[in-house]
Amino acid sequence: MNHIEKLEWRYATKEFDADKKLSEEQVRDLAESLRLAASSFGLQPWTFYIISNSEVKEELLKQSYNQKQVVDCSHQVVFCTMTDFGASNVEKYIQDIANTRGQNVEDLEGYSKMMKGFLSGKSKEDVLTWAKNQVYIALGSFLTTCAELEIDACPMEGIVQSEYDNILGLKEKGLTTVVACPVGFRAQGDKYAELSKVRFPLEDVVKFID
Repeated sequence: MNHIEKLEWRYATKEFDADKKLSEEQVRDLAESLRLAASSFGLQPWTFYIISNSEVKEELLKQSYNQKQVVDCSHQVVFCTMTDFGASNVEKYIQDIANTRGQNVEDLEGYSKMMKGFLSGKSKEDVLTWAKNQVYIALGSFLTTCAELEIDACPMEGIVQSEYDNILGLKEKGLTTVVACPVGFRAQGDKYAELSKVRFPLEDVVKFID
């Protein structure tokens, strides 16, 4: 399949084969795709949990309106953002740029001030909204990676985020749940697998300005 065919193949999987698990290599590839996700300024205000522990998945099921994908999937991926993102996070990022690219931190002062100014000009609530939006960028690229690797996925907002936070102990880590995404392999009996994908015509959703 080419790239577009794989996007056609992808759907929000309703039934996973509980007996089929991702390989270690597949899990590593998915994890690396999350690490490489794009974010505003490259600031990466997130943490991702990839959960295979059956007991934890059972607890998460109760806070996912009993959507069976949570326990039947190979891994439940929970997308989290930082709740108090600010200047110290920018400084950590600047240091990482310097280390990665062999630059001096002092040479990056202008970039650092620009990012800090962007954040300081927003309320705490607006910064959290911005950070959550970055997580959705990561989710989008994650779903594309799943399609490319022919791994099934089901993005899931139907969860009780605050209870996910409690189960995973996120509050004390300065994190909060945004969205979840079970991954694995579709069950043969999932009737949704064979349904035609419903999308509006290209001319309705994409406008070209030449």
